[in-house]
Amino acid sequence: MNWFDSHCHLDFDAFDDDREAVIKSALDKGVSHIFVPGVSRDNWQKIENLVQVHPMLCAGVGIHPYFLDTYQQQDLDLLYNYAQKGWVKAIGECGIDGFLAATTRFSVEQQQSIFEAQIDIANQTNKPLIVHHRKSHHLILQSFKRCNPKNGGIIHAFSGSLTDAQHYIALGFKLGCGGTITYERAAKTRNVFNQLDLQHIVLETDSPDMPLAGFQGQVNKPERVELVGRCLADVKGLDVAVVAEQTSTNAKTLLSVS
Repeated sequence: MNWFDSHCHLDFDAFDDDREAVIKSALDKGVSHIFVPGVSRDNWQKIENLVQVHPMLCAGVGIHPYFLDTYQQQDLDLLYNYAQKGWVKAIGECGIDGFLAATTRFSVEQQQSIFEAQIDIANQTNKPLIVHHRKSHHLILQSFKRCNPKNGGIIHAFSGSLTDAQHYIALGFKLGCGGTITYERAAKTRNVFNQLDLQHIVLETDSPDMPLAGFQGQVNKPERVELVGRCLADVKGLDVAVVAEQTSTNAKTLLSVS
C-alpha cells in the first residue's frame, strides 16, 4: 500500500536539521510520492535542489499570499521561467487569504492580482494550480471565472461547503484532505468529504504545519499522510487500500508523475 502526500513543505527551515531522516522515514512507511509546493522566489532553488536528489519528490513554484512582503514585480517573470523546467509539475502554492487582507497591508485586490497572474502562467505553461484559501472561496471563484484555469489543480486543505466543492470539481480541481478531518470537532468538513466521490480527493499533511489530532504541538511529517488516509477511509466507510490507491492515482494523474 503506497501513499501520496500532495502537500508538504519539505523545503521549510523546520526540516533543516532532519530532512533526510524525515524523507527516509516516509519512504519506510509507504509514502511513495511527496509534492513540495513553492511559496516564494527565495525557496524555488532550494526545492529544485531537493527534487534533483530525491526521485520520490515532485514540486511546484508559486507566490503564496503569506510571503508577499518579499514579493517584487519581476518575481512573475522568474516564476514563468521556472515553470518551463521539467521538474515543475504545478504552479503554487498561490491563492487568496481573506484573513490576511483584514489584518495586513496586503489587500484583497493586491492578492487577487498576483493570484490571477499565476493562473495566467499556469495556463501558458499547461500546469495545474495549487490553491491556498482562507475566507476566500468566493474571491477565488471570481478569479477562476475571469482567468479560466485550463488544467485544474488542487484546492489545498479544503474546508469549504459541499457547494464550494462542487464548483471546484466542475472546474477540474481536486480537494485536498488533510489533518483537519482527524479532529472530531471537524464534523462539517468530514461530512463534505463523506459526500464526495473519492476520485475528486487527494491526501495531504501540509507538513511541517497542520498537526493531526494527537500530535498537537509537534512538527508534522509526511509519513502521517497514512493516518489522514485511514481517517478518510473511516469517514467514508471504505477500505484503506482503496483510499490509498485512488487518492494516489488522482494526485499522480493531476501532477503528471508516475
